[in-house]
Amino acid sequence: MIDAQTPFEILVEGGLLDDRTLVTVRGDTFGMFDRLGDILLPQHGRHGLFHEGTRYLSRLQLSMWGTRPALLSSGVREEDGTLIVHLTNPDIRSEGSWSMARHSIHIVRRVRLDVGVCHVDITFRSYEREPLLVPLELRYAADFADIFEVRGAVRERRGTTLPVEVAAGHVRLRYRGRDDIERVTTITSSPPPAHADDSTLHFELALEPDADVTLSFTIVCNTSSGDAEHHRPPHPPVEPWRTEVAASQAAFDAWLRRSRSDLAMLTASTEHGPFPYAGVPWFCTPFGRDALITAYEVLWLAPAMAVGVLRFLAAHQARDDNPDRDAEPGKILHEMRAGEMANLGEVPFGCYYGSVDATPWFVLLAAAYHERTGDLDLMRELWPALERAVAWMEGPGDLDGDGFVEYRRRAPMGLSNQGWKDSRDSIMHADGTLAEGPIALCEVQAYVYAARVGLAAVARSLGHAGLAEKLERSAIDLRHAFQKAFWLPDLGTYALALDGEKRPCKVRSSNAGHTLFTGIADPEHAAILGQTLLSADHFSGWGVTTLARSAPRYNPMSYHNGSVWPHDNALIGLGLARHGETAASERILTALFEASRAVDASRLPELMCGFPRQMGEAPTLYPVACSPQAWAAGSVFLLLQGLLGLSIHAEARQVRLSRPRMPSFLNSLTIRHLRVGEGEMDLFLDRTDGEVVVRVLRRTASVDLVLS
Repeated sequence: MIDAQTPFEILVEGGLLDDRTLVTVRGDTFGMFDRLGDILLPQHGRHGLFHEGTRYLSRLQLSMWGTRPALLSSGVREEDGTLIVHLTNPDIRSEGSWSMARHSIHIVRRVRLDVGVCHVDITFRSYEREPLLVPLELRYAADFADIFEVRGAVRERRGTTLPVEVAAGHVRLRYRGRDDIERVTTITSSPPPAHADDSTLHFELALEPDADVTLSFTIVCNTSSGDAEHHRPPHPPVEPWRTEVAASQAAFDAWLRRSRSDLAMLTASTEHGPFPYAGVPWFCTPFGRDALITAYEVLWLAPAMAVGVLRFLAAHQARDDNPDRDAEPGKILHEMRAGEMANLGEVPFGCYYGSVDATPWFVLLAAAYHERTGDLDLMRELWPALERAVAWMEGPGDLDGDGFVEYRRRAPMGLSNQGWKDSRDSIMHADGTLAEGPIALCEVQAYVYAARVGLAAVARSLGHAGLAEKLERSAIDLRHAFQKAFWLPDLGTYALALDGEKRPCKVRSSNAGHTLFTGIADPEHAAILGQTLLSADHFSGWGVTTLARSAPRYNPMSYHNGSVWPHDNALIGLGLARHGETAASERILTALFEASRAVDASRLPELMCGFPRQMGEAPTLYPVACSPQAWAAGSVFLLLQGLLGLSIHAEARQVRLSRPRMPSFLNSLTIRHLRVGEGEMDLFLDRTDGEVVVRVLRRTASVDLVLS
């Protein structure tokens, strides 16, 4: 049931999501195609070419002799996100006789995106002995639906669809929104079509034997009638990661490569630096929490991502109190959108601050980045934003002054729950009743603790000794109060949350696992919690479920109440390893690795259903999960970091490996170009008789390897 007060849940429609979807992304532009490289009409799925929250193309369908080509193979190239489809002609019958045998023509379709532009090249080669004249049609349409309409929202009124302009060299589709913005899709082809109308480009393609003929199309998404050159990325392209990780096990190496490729594809260039968008299709836009966690997952490999995320979020940090946006001074952005519905306020997410955890995560990531790089210049630059974030945590973030950070929705259309599990029904008591606010989530207190401890080190490096001591004292006080208020000895876990009356939500949840990596968990509690999370009640075989099977409202097909989220498991795995529970951490890594082997293209989706694993069966997919999703892609790198006990300390110019462990399926791992300050290190890790032997292959400048 969809809550009438929060009508932004993603609609699951029967029968529309069975086919594999090919996805490619570039900044604010993404495309969803079927396996043939077509965009089918909306009644057949949620395909489309999307730009800045609007579907600029809702149909792009190729046919020959009036029928669709036959699929040979298709996929997305890892190196640059180019969609490549191999097709051929089917058997063609004309007036009761065969006029064209199957497999006479090979067709290669390539789709590549720039920001606001889609390039499509279709190359034909005939293997017939005589010349062919092939009738081709490319059907097109644009419904200019807002992404929330595609998700299932119903609008009372829409803007005006304007007449299609058909000219000699192009066609132009236009829509004037109720926000007074005219959105335009311009399609040009080379060579031009023999004939065009308001829905179809018609071609007569002359094919000589063993010769290539290419049709090229450029599709421009714009808010005017500008040309393609206006859509070049306004900021420098994102630099590729320099650090490389390669594994001896082929399938694990494929997971590493796919994850890196997906992160590169989802990372947009902004004036502040690289910023990973959350996921396709529903969240291809800036999300504070998602970007912060993603940057943390890959911090040891790619610290430049943290720079872009921190600068972007500091620039958009709330300065004023605005209940309609759940904004308060010092809060970090939850979500930013540019579509028509956001512009009109039909959804509150144009610039929305309804995240209780993004603000402590902002401080936590900044502190972790400082430890990783020693970059005091960035800390000085960010210091005013960090001070504002701390002031929010100590002021408006602590609604009742009890020392815990809580949330309560103020925006009439805002999110009811404002942690990472933001579904309407995700926070409950042991009898299943929903918790009433203000709500203090267990993991949020853990993030606040880590933020204070980490920022104390930054403050001391910047000469703010008094503030450092204050932060450390407040962290200690929080840790003591947390153990007393949240620990549930009968359940072997920390309470999911405290409600507005300070009653603990006595529920076993994965949220409690986030206390492990931050250091707030008591060591004795951590050992018990690890056993709880890896018990049959909580571990599906594909990962730790968001709720234990014994919990109220458990549903393995729900978004947050029994599913498996890779990023959630990665944070838990990191925490288990930091508490010495490396066998449990390895079990999580192995489960997600085996899931990656069972899904398309080794790409872990945003989440999977939480059904218990059955021998010989793949994980059950969640029907409207984002794929790719940034923090799901980053999960393998964080799990590896935890299992290897890897940390980087720039001021000491050290790479440290504490009790390194590698999973049993992996014999060796190579890490190249691991940068520490001005130096670099290449490492080779070999697993022999259960022990990990580490060898330095190359080292520049004075970088030391410390094993413990």
